[in-house]
Amino acid sequence: MSDAANEARRMSDEERIAKVQTEKRRERYQLAMLSVIGILVFLFAWQAAVMAGLLPSRYVPMPTEVVKLFFVKWVDPNPDGAVLGINILASLQVALSGFFLAIIIGIPLGLLMGWFKGFDSFMRPIFEILRPIPPVSWIPITIIWMGLGLKAKAFIVFFSAFVPCVINSYTGIRQTSQTLINVGKICGASNVTIFLKIGIPSAMTMTFAGVRVALGNAWATLVAAEMLAANVGLGYMIQQGRSFARPDIIILGIVVIGVLGVIFTWLLGLVEGKVLGWKK
Repeated sequence: MSDAANEARRMSDEERIAKVQTEKRRERYQLAMLSVIGILVFLFAWQAAVMAGLLPSRYVPMPTEVVKLFFVKWVDPNPDGAVLGINILASLQVALSGFFLAIIIGIPLGLLMGWFKGFDSFMRPIFEILRPIPPVSWIPITIIWMGLGLKAKAFIVFFSAFVPCVINSYTGIRQTSQTLINVGKICGASNVTIFLKIGIPSAMTMTFAGVRVALGNAWATLVAAEMLAANVGLGYMIQQGRSFARPDIIILGIVVIGVLGVIFTWLLGLVEGKVLGWKK
């Protein structure tokens, strides 16, 4: 085949690749626009329902009022005694402390339990006793042990995020292909080497699924902990909104928690894409 023909084929392949990439970008843009439109339609319907009297304005503030309160709350500490930025930072400190501690302890524990049978037999009874205990049930005893500080709330968040980290990493490494394990053994690799080189990479997809669940659990438990045992934070702000009959404060706290959850889920997706890029 002549050089001209090879060059023509190469150019044709590049054009096809460029076309596919353009189509993918267009599809991502369209999906993003649909998401934005969906949110706008929901907000418009909410606003219209309140203005038309279908929803009582006394209990359901309009989205425009919530947006206005969002900016006001950055400088106005009423009614909970702290501005919005302080509440967000307090909640982030607690949530991230417990969440990352759960990842650091839970994922290695699940991987070790799933791979080494002796360690699994040793740890499983303890884990099975702790697993069904609701995280909020730890709040009273945690207050007695640690008071109302960061350690107490971080411990409650840790427990809620710890369980899915262990379960998913355990399940992921248990699903490692036996064929790959046998290949490693044939090549003379030790059990520890197979665990590090084959087992852990194979478990990462399930492990990240568990981290996503843990992230949601961490935020949900954080709000419950702050509503019962805190004097600052988004959960405390929501509780004070209830005490002062301020539904706008309650909805603002809920919206901020939701937006923070979306942001951290997006960041987690970026990390997952980097770690699992080899699977593409």
